Amino acid sequence: MSMSGNREAMSTQDRIVVGKLGSSYGIKGWLKVFSYTEEAESIFSYQPWFIKVKGEWKEFRVESWKRHGQGLVAKLEGLNVREDAQMFTNAEVYVLAEQLPALSDDEFYWRELYGMTVVTTKGYDLGKVTDILETGSNDVLVVKANLKDAFGQKERLIPFLDEQVIKSIDRTAQRIEVDWDPGF
Repeated sequence: MSMSGNREAMSTQDRIVVGKLGSSYGIKGWLKVFSYTEEAESIFSYQPWFIKVKGEWKEFRVESWKRHGQGLVAKLEGLNVREDAQMFTNAEVYVLAEQLPALSDDEFYWRELYGMTVVTTKGYDLGKVTDILETGSNDVLVVKANLKDAFGQKERLIPFLDEQVIKSIDRTAQRIEVDWDPGF
């Protein structure tokens, strides 16, 4: 989708959440920023930001930002007073999916894995990825079968252990091959 297309008509799938706005800071319309990007400051390299305000997508550019203590604060263009900025407290910050850097063939954004079919190395269809749980040690794929399968399983939790459990991921076929016992 081109950047010049109608941005109002875009679905949330075309946008990726990269952070969240906190409370207002100071009297000039600054807001605290909580970044979900790997390097916190990277959130400012993705412009414009899309924020849902009263059910409508609004496009914003970051006029200025800085480190403040352990966190980050930003000034959005057009927000000049504290009262206006307060409306954005707890709003999620989205950017266009196409703004994110392209990854190599063996790297994936989590969002790409949702909906992929998960199959064992022996060809047994375990279902589709419906969620990803982030645990302290390793992430876990939540895989749901359409119906209870032959093993009585409707949902499986499969650790995302590259090479050990995850054998291959095929973007084109929308398929993940795993070394996993269907009985678990």
